[in-house]
Amino acid sequence: QVQLVESGGGLVQAGGSLRLSCVASGRTFSDCNMGWFRQAPGKEREFVARIMWSSGGTYYADSVKGRATISRDNAKNTVYLQMHSLKPEDTAVYYCAATTRPMVFGTSTRQYDYWGQGTQVTVSS
Repeated sequence: QVQLVESGGGLVQAGGSLRLSCVASGRTFSDCNMGWFRQAPGKEREFVARIMWSSGGTYYADSVKGRATISRDNAKNTVYLQMHSLKPEDTAVYYCAATTRPMVFGTSTRQYDYWGQGTQVTVSS
């Protein structure tokens, strides 16, 4: 079992930046592939970014590519999502996810076994 707790959301103006954090507990964090997803009202949960446990390789959704950076600190059992140049369309609940299963792109919610409770990000225009 892995427990995930996100933080760092809030209200930010368009063009601003924020950093989301996700702290994991319950098993060896360094064995987990980690992802960030988001869900806007009335929309399906969508992939944002992921980072592999073994290689540290990252992959991003086109919608955030160039504006987001996913990183991890295994010593702190924490994964981060740094975003800049935020847009109103980035408004959503952001979820951290984890899995120990192997993956290639890791863009589907079905590829993850553990989820946090989410943190709200609101970008005002």
